[in-house]
Amino acid sequence: MLRADGFDNAIIGLTTLRNVKGNVLVYRIDKIIDNLMNRDGMSYEEASEYFELNIQRAYMGEGTPLYVHMGAETIKEQICTCV
Repeated sequence: MLRADGFDNAIIGLTTLRNVKGNVLVYRIDKIIDNLMNRDGMSYEEASEYFELNIQRAYMGEGTPLYVHMGAETIKEQICTCV
């Protein structure tokens, strides 16, 4: 099982995916961004950009973790910006 180093407090569970042997870790995006802001002194914008470019888009092979948005407001914001 692959991990995103330094973000264990953002793990919310495990899931299984088709064509992947074993479980995959699932992380909360907001917690990872909070970690980057608090630990590395990034602004929200810097942390969001860093997450998107360096963590979320990183493919580490079979078992690459999943990242999810939590909360109705976050989901509503994402849907509204995509339409």
